[in-house]
Amino acid sequence: MGYDLHITRKKFWSDEEGPQISPQDWLSYIATDPQLRLRPDCKDHTVTILVESEYPEPWLSWSDGNIYTKNPDLPILAKMLQIATDLGAKVQGDDDEVYRSANFEDAVQEE
Repeated sequence: MGYDLHITRKKFWSDEEGPQISPQDWLSYIATDPQLRLRPDCKDHTVTILVESEYPEPWLSWSDGNIYTKNPDLPILAKMLQIATDLGAKVQGDDDEVYRSANFEDAVQEE
């Protein structure tokens, strides 16, 4: 298993209703960001993130109106925060906490 972080426009990333990041929004964004490389071997709009990371191939995937990754390190979180800002979204964890900086201790619960 692992712990996911999500880039979302919804109040809670797991809500079925609410504003979504469309596949077109995500693909358009990928085309503008030189740190993202679309992986043609994946059907879920997965990208490799070109950042210094403890992982050999850090990634993000689009699913159900959100963009997510599993067990990110601080460089991945920082990139997610940048993407969220650019897409008018936020970074939210599996337990609905919201990240406002590239520091895992700064997460806050949404109400």
